[in-house]
Amino acid sequence: MLSRLSLTTAALCRGLSTTAQNNANVAVLGAAGGIGQPLSLLLKNSPLVSKLSLYDIAHTPGVAADLSHVETRAEVTGFIGPDQLSQCLKDAEVVVIPAGVPRKPGMTRDDLFNTNASIVATLTEACAKHCPEAMICIIANPVNSTIPITSEVFKKHGVYNPNHIFGVTTLDIVRANTFVAQLKGLDPARVNVPVIGGHAGKTIIPLISQCTPKVDFPQDQLEALTGRIQEAGTEVVKAKDGAGSATLSMAYAGARFVFSLLDAMNGKEGVIECSFVRSEETACPYFSTPLLLGKNGIEKNLGLGKLSPFEEKLVAGAMDELKGSIKKGEDFVKSRK
Repeated sequence: MLSRLSLTTAALCRGLSTTAQNNANVAVLGAAGGIGQPLSLLLKNSPLVSKLSLYDIAHTPGVAADLSHVETRAEVTGFIGPDQLSQCLKDAEVVVIPAGVPRKPGMTRDDLFNTNASIVATLTEACAKHCPEAMICIIANPVNSTIPITSEVFKKHGVYNPNHIFGVTTLDIVRANTFVAQLKGLDPARVNVPVIGGHAGKTIIPLISQCTPKVDFPQDQLEALTGRIQEAGTEVVKAKDGAGSATLSMAYAGARFVFSLLDAMNGKEGVIECSFVRSEETACPYFSTPLLLGKNGIEKNLGLGKLSPFEEKLVAGAMDELKGSIKKGEDFVKSRK
């Protein structure tokens, strides 16, 4: 039964190689939270991870003790509080940051900015000092601002490598795949919808025209589907009725991205994921597009591809908001002492 569970979980995460044996050292910052705990469980279950370092400001020793009983090879260690952060990050090759406060009903991702901006800046400053070569995967919202924050922090420390810093937007792709599959009666595991732009509201731009397999929708249904993908996070926040935001699906999506990144770092070819990164593909200095991943992070930005007229309008309509969120993140670091 357990081996079946192991295989099922592995199969859930596309891009996870079940045969490759990597010895990746992965750190999760915010590991005791609503996303951090299920994300850490998925990472513990992966044959790609040999060392899992868990950090939070409370409860991490308990989470680590619990996870350490799972019969997989990853060695789990818990670290608690700022004094232990540097130890957690020692020799880390991939750092995943789901830390921060969740969204509540009525809050936008931008409302999270003041709290989460400080958290991300503090944690990424530690990364810049203690594991400057690591791949940094930011889940903490608002991603449209927390990625510029991370980049500016690394620049301040003179260790900035744009190919190593990723805004994890994978949940948008996961949702798009699921919703398209539901409408068309397809297996969601065999659907792939690129999602470009950013990771909030109208900056989330699903490219239904580039979906594989090819699908067609009447314009009214296409607009409704696009709107649902853009506001899917709010859908979950409302359904949880004050008890949090998307945690389980975000943990799944975060694990999927990390597994793809580890596979690519391990030499697997042709690994493609969308992510919000430093970009020259549009007038925005950061933009999410499909990326070819490799041993050193981003190997090639695959760009926007051919857009439909409807998608071109969505891109144009997202630019001002995206530029504003990016500037807000950059200004935050510049004004920070």
